[in-house]
Amino acid sequence: MCGLGSIAPLETAISLYALSAGRMGSELSTWREEIPTSGSLQLPPDPHALEGLGRNHRVETALADLVDNAIDALASEVVIRFVQSNGRLRSLYVADNGQGIAADRIDSAMTVGGRREYAVGSLGKFGLGMKAASFSQARSLTVLSRSAQGDINGRRWHLGSLSDFRCSIIPQDFVAEELEREWGFKTDGAGGRTVVRWDDITGFTVTNDHDRVQAFLNATITKILDHLGLVLHRFLASGSLRIAVDVEDVDRSIVGAQFEAEALDPFGYHRSGHTDYPRTLVGEHDGHQLAFECHIWPGRSKLPNFRLPGGPVERQGLYFYRSNRLLHAGGWDGLAVPDPRLQLARVAIDISDDVMGVFSMNPEKSRVTVGPDFAYLAESARDAADMRMPDYLRDAENAYKRSRERSRDRRKMLPPGKGLDPLVKRAIGDEVPFVAGEEPIDIRWRRFDGLDLFAVDREQRTLWLNDRYRPAIVGGGRGGLNDAPLVKAMLYLLVEDTFQGEYLGPKDKDNLAMWQEILTTAARSQDARRARS
Repeated sequence: MCGLGSIAPLETAISLYALSAGRMGSELSTWREEIPTSGSLQLPPDPHALEGLGRNHRVETALADLVDNAIDALASEVVIRFVQSNGRLRSLYVADNGQGIAADRIDSAMTVGGRREYAVGSLGKFGLGMKAASFSQARSLTVLSRSAQGDINGRRWHLGSLSDFRCSIIPQDFVAEELEREWGFKTDGAGGRTVVRWDDITGFTVTNDHDRVQAFLNATITKILDHLGLVLHRFLASGSLRIAVDVEDVDRSIVGAQFEAEALDPFGYHRSGHTDYPRTLVGEHDGHQLAFECHIWPGRSKLPNFRLPGGPVERQGLYFYRSNRLLHAGGWDGLAVPDPRLQLARVAIDISDDVMGVFSMNPEKSRVTVGPDFAYLAESARDAADMRMPDYLRDAENAYKRSRERSRDRRKMLPPGKGLDPLVKRAIGDEVPFVAGEEPIDIRWRRFDGLDLFAVDREQRTLWLNDRYRPAIVGGGRGGLNDAPLVKAMLYLLVEDTFQGEYLGPKDKDNLAMWQEILTTAARSQDARRARS
């Protein structure tokens, strides 16, 4: 006979439960499926529950949520404004020129968890966005709006004095005053206007020291512009949306220059890193269909589009979009293991309402979680040539290896300096390694005594262009520091190596003479054509 010590733990538990049930069976009451009730009472949530909303937000993700609302309201412009008084940062505004909020909808808009019917393509989803985003950063939220029909309304929540979830009504004269402030819109928009105001902001620096406030503003505005430029890059690139950030100094009654968000397209390379890409693989499973748009970047690029926050290894993988809004940037969700050799691989996936059941999105719109069906969709994905996901990953890894070999084999060049468009300079930096510690080559215009098109000034490390031909090369428009990017880029590539070394050899001098003769003749011909036209 075995003792209890020799019985497996699960068997022991089952045996003891059976013995206990046998002894107590007569004492148990009868289980009833239906639970009776004897009335009801209202139990509103504690007002402090609002303080827990949006705790995963950062200031840039919170503002992105407010911009989403502006896009849903058909806004073409959004202005984010910091307000400074007595040296301290006091408030923040988000103003848009959309269609505004109708009188019969503003209370629903301010209701925590207030739901409405979302139109197809709407960026709203949970009915929490504006409140969760705002209370993650501030203790006071004020919404002021004029609808396209002329309705003027304002509401305010304040966590410090909130009781029984009663929302304050803002007088119409104050609403109108705030709406009519100079917001710097360049277009009329949809005919309305909405201003969201945050006060008592928890994340603001509390100092009035000028240098520290400026440092905070510089860092914060950069984070905001970078994040909005990334998640809303499709809207910004299409020209349908303009986002600007500025700072108002109340004491001096001035608003500083506006800084505009630029599209930061994670797929915005100049040319593909593989001649067969991009290509689209389509997966089907259980009535769902999903397209995987597979891209391979051209080497370890220096473009900000490639070097996104977190680094290229962190940002490899899947990019989920919903209604052209980027929700999720990077990671493989089980399709692959993050690896430096896959850092050139990025896949764009547009989630439509038809496949929303396969995914879940967090309220901050910063993360998409895939469901079990996603793996089947990815596994079945292929294109007309029967290319599949493992083939793509293998091609991306091979492209990375080749880019490493090319960068080691190419001759190092002197970096381009002033006078060349920054985009062109970044493209050059993507393709060639630079000589470390050397001064760059500037490209400048000046009037020559003769007719030569260019001059190599090795002492000043400058490639001079003859200003006589500037109108013909620029095309008659007004020139600037970074004008004529095509001509300047070609001349830089042609003569860069003549700036290297201690002196010019006979071959260098012969090449310069040949280039000068041919290119000057071309420039004179172009100038003559311009004069005749």
